[in-house]
Amino acid sequence: MHLRLIPWFFIILNFMEYIGSQNASRGRRQRRMHPNVSQGCQGGCATCSDYNGCLSCKPRLFFVLERIGMKQIGVCLSSCPSGYYGTRYPDINKCTKCKADCDTCFNKNFCTKCKNGFYLHLGKCLDNCPEGLEANNHTMECVSIVHCEASEWSPWSPCMKKGKTCGFKRGAETRVREIIQHPSAKGNLCPPTTETRKCTVQRKKCQKGERGKKGRERKRKKLNKEESKEAIPDSKGLESSRETPEQQENKDKQQQKKRKVQDKQQKSVSVSTVH
Repeated sequence: MHLRLIPWFFIILNFMEYIGSQNASRGRRQRRMHPNVSQGCQGGCATCSDYNGCLSCKPRLFFVLERIGMKQIGVCLSSCPSGYYGTRYPDINKCTKCKADCDTCFNKNFCTKCKNGFYLHLGKCLDNCPEGLEANNHTMECVSIVHCEASEWSPWSPCMKKGKTCGFKRGAETRVREIIQHPSAKGNLCPPTTETRKCTVQRKKCQKGERGKKGRERKRKKLNKEESKEAIPDSKGLESSRETPEQQENKDKQQQKKRKVQDKQQKSVSVSTVH
């Protein structure tokens, strides 16, 4: 009985030795593939290497390679950096670089912001915007062309001439409108905002308060003349104040002589009338 059990014992022992040798060889292969692999990593790494940084990430974190000089280091992040988009796989969450003309992207086929010199349109980065669109240099996007929009015309103003509504027969009336929407760079220009046409009315006299611009200017000039006359002193009075006493005395003598001559003339005229 015991002799029959001995072969089975050796078979089981040989099988266990074979499994042990397979595990040992697998461990040697892993050490050759990932030298200095550590299980006590920091910064979200599940496994890491002293030379290559993170080799795998903890759940929900993204694995991305960062270039430092001539080598690349693995890093685990909660979200992908600018210029990359994230993709989740069953075994790893990975950050992939956007296209060369794309600054930020949602995936490899949809850009959300373009690099300098390119304009964004429907997730693509273009050198020039398609027909019917124009480039917005502030947002760096292709946008719709905006044309000018104006409001309706206002009613016509009263018929006027030179700022007044009286004292004439033919004048002009005006109406206006406002700009509601200013155009973009390629949009249609805005139309005129004022319009004037000739008008004819029945002439009526202006009241005192309706002199208009011309009447007010005439009145202002008249007042200025009167003020200037009052401000300038009498030239005769100035000349007399400048005369010396001797000149004043001679002047008085001449005036007396003139009066005597005038008196003689008057007497001669009266005598002739008596005869």
